[in-house]
Amino acid sequence: MRAGPGALRGHGSLADGERVLLVDAKDRRYLVTLRAGTRFHTHAGIVDHDDLIGQMEGTTVTGSTGRRFLVVRPTLADVVLKMPRGAQVVYPKDLAVMVSSADIAPGDRVLEAGVGSGALSMALLRAGASVVGYELREDFAARATANVVAMAGEGAPYRVELRDVYAGIDEVVDRVVLDLPEPWRVLPHLPGALRFGGIVCAYLPTINQTAQLRAALDEGPFGLTTTVEVLHRTWHIEARSVRPDHRMVGHTGFITTSRLLAPAPATSGSPGVPETSGAPGVLPGLSDPATGPEADRA
Repeated sequence: MRAGPGALRGHGSLADGERVLLVDAKDRRYLVTLRAGTRFHTHAGIVDHDDLIGQMEGTTVTGSTGRRFLVVRPTLADVVLKMPRGAQVVYPKDLAVMVSSADIAPGDRVLEAGVGSGALSMALLRAGASVVGYELREDFAARATANVVAMAGEGAPYRVELRDVYAGIDEVVDRVVLDLPEPWRVLPHLPGALRFGGIVCAYLPTINQTAQLRAALDEGPFGLTTTVEVLHRTWHIEARSVRPDHRMVGHTGFITTSRLLAPAPATSGSPGVPETSGAPGVLPGLSDPATGPEADRA
């Protein structure tokens, strides 16, 4: 059995069975799994896999038409954009921010709901987490598992269960990452499944969904909530021609993170009942009389 995340990151010469990225002179990219005795066909020419196996990464090879291809090992972003998929994937620009905002670290136990094609699963595993996915559709679960195994190996700390996260959670985890239409329906299940101080991170395509999620978070035992959108713009830099590129990857989704809070200490008037702030975005028990709503009325 092969090892877990990062174990398939190759070193040295390219090997039979390894995935590589071929890049032509027009920056067209092709994700290829090397197999001895086979060939890769493209309109720009044919490349024999045997001409690649044993070469060093970063080598340039010549196809049957005389056109040249750069061969490198693919990054995670390359794999996400080129891998087989059924569901729409989370874009690499959003994956990076989700992993960072949710503070995914080696050893974290992560529940992912809505695994899609496995792009987010790959990013979580690459960060060193162990991941359990809840997915309703069997075809999505199978595709995600296949993509993850191709990237991380059969021994990766990853499993997918065919079940509805809206109906409940049978895990105890450090982080919860949601890529599904109604993440607010998951919030009531988080106490007892997500550790106190743990982070829930949700990815949504529209601001209306995001506003509904934020309202639900404000009503529950959550705090330090933030929502961001990531816009990705590259630049054209050639001699004196320095300007933003005409095209950019604009809106793809909104990323919301929040932390599950422990119950506040009981007050004499309401034993065992957590304090509430009375103002969205203000943590229970942390309003400052000098700067909070009372100060405005002074």
